[in-house]
Amino acid sequence: MSIAKILWVDDEMESLQSQKMFLENKGYDVITFSNGFDAIDYVKENIVDVVLLDESMPGITGLQTLAKIKEINQQLPIVMITKNETESLMEEAIGSQITDYLLKPVNPNQVLLSLKKIIDNRRLVAEKTTTNYQQQFRDLFMALSDNPDYNQWMDIYKKLVYWELEMEKSDSPEMQEIFASQKQEANTEFFKFVSKNYTKWMNPKSSEAPIMSHNLFQFKVMPHVEKGTPTFFILIDNLRLDQWKTIQPIFAESFRILEDETFYSILPTATQYSRNAIFSGLTPLEIEKQFPLEWKNDEEEGGKNLFEEHFFRAQLKRMKRDDLKCSYTKVVHHNDGQHLLNNIHNLLNNDLNIIVYNFVDMLSHARTEMEVLKELAGDEKSYRSVTKSWFEHSALHQALKKIADKGIKLIVATDHGTVRVKTPCKVIGDKQTTTNLRYKHGRNLNYEIKDVLAFKDPREAGLPVPTVNSSFIFAKGDGFLCYPNNYNHYVNYYKNTFQHGGVSLEEMIVPVAKMVSK
Repeated sequence: MSIAKILWVDDEMESLQSQKMFLENKGYDVITFSNGFDAIDYVKENIVDVVLLDESMPGITGLQTLAKIKEINQQLPIVMITKNETESLMEEAIGSQITDYLLKPVNPNQVLLSLKKIIDNRRLVAEKTTTNYQQQFRDLFMALSDNPDYNQWMDIYKKLVYWELEMEKSDSPEMQEIFASQKQEANTEFFKFVSKNYTKWMNPKSSEAPIMSHNLFQFKVMPHVEKGTPTFFILIDNLRLDQWKTIQPIFAESFRILEDETFYSILPTATQYSRNAIFSGLTPLEIEKQFPLEWKNDEEEGGKNLFEEHFFRAQLKRMKRDDLKCSYTKVVHHNDGQHLLNNIHNLLNNDLNIIVYNFVDMLSHARTEMEVLKELAGDEKSYRSVTKSWFEHSALHQALKKIADKGIKLIVATDHGTVRVKTPCKVIGDKQTTTNLRYKHGRNLNYEIKDVLAFKDPREAGLPVPTVNSSFIFAKGDGFLCYPNNYNHYVNYYKNTFQHGGVSLEEMIVPVAKMVSK
């Protein structure tokens, strides 16, 4: 590791020689000056890692020196050292983007701690993250082999997401590889768990089932809705738990988060199934029975999510809550977002406002089609980063900031997540077989049993039977379903893209959070 170079500027440098020696014994290269002019000239010509800067010096003050150094190198960390404890000085120094602030007389260990925070922070955090994960690895392994129930699976996945985000601080490729294989193993076990229990969950008489898409409103939304207090239910489409955790701090700036939980998306983890189930409060099989004209199966012409508001108002009626004043807003294009932003104050007159925001889904589909987005969102880490950047600058974020102080309740959820697909699985079907990569339905499907969760009778999974004798299959883990013709072309085209519809932790265990104005 190269020696860090410290520039220390203080007009009383003679009295600080013991401090200089202390730092040099700790392995730092310390250059000293007694005035700001010499320090500015030095920074122009030399590479420096940190500047320790006295605030009150004759000739040119510390704040003036700070401004000049920042003009030369804006990124250079500067630690202000001062006898002056006035708040206005502290605020001015912080406003000038100092990295740390120390009060005289400084203790050598104080200076050392500040330097470690600045220079070694990344390395120390990475080492600590790796050590902590190594300790947790065994606990996670034990939890996986302990036959977890649906609540424990939600906990396991939350821990995996926590470590996935923590691993961004570690630059150890070995540890990231170990984590990736543990996540893959978790998905293998989760697939077995869902295969064993899904039919039971979808049985209307079952008392042993997690909260799922079709009863999300009943358990997670309606209990919080009351007349006279505006509640906003925001569904951000296609939002994985790790993406939610990335944008959650932005929500926390304006809102107090009271509950940060997860629920299960139904299968297929696809918009027309899971989102229609959320708004109707019914399984797709029940939707088809009650709304035969509005429900459309995959192969039928026409939009599959055109009746969400209609389904939702019918659900309110069944719950005997149709006296509530409600609105339904769907944002699909940029103009819709601007309209929401301009109109958000009017929504405060309602008891319940539904906002469906389509962005992440567009991102994942566009990413499959566009080379530039494959570069921008090439893996989970960059996919999270693009999501965060979108949300920070979105009309949705601007609109929520406008009403954050208005005493509102806010519930944020999604319809399903996505998974990055890597493993092609061959499927043969007739002409009527659907084209989805993570699930298919049709007659006479041929597939490897180990690759998919299959329902010969879709009704067992709460799904309609599109044509006589048609069955549903769902890809497991990171698999994607390809036909044998043009096989290599499709494999190369779709490999490493984000898809949804199948069985994975990323697609099925999804966020729901409740917040109030601060």
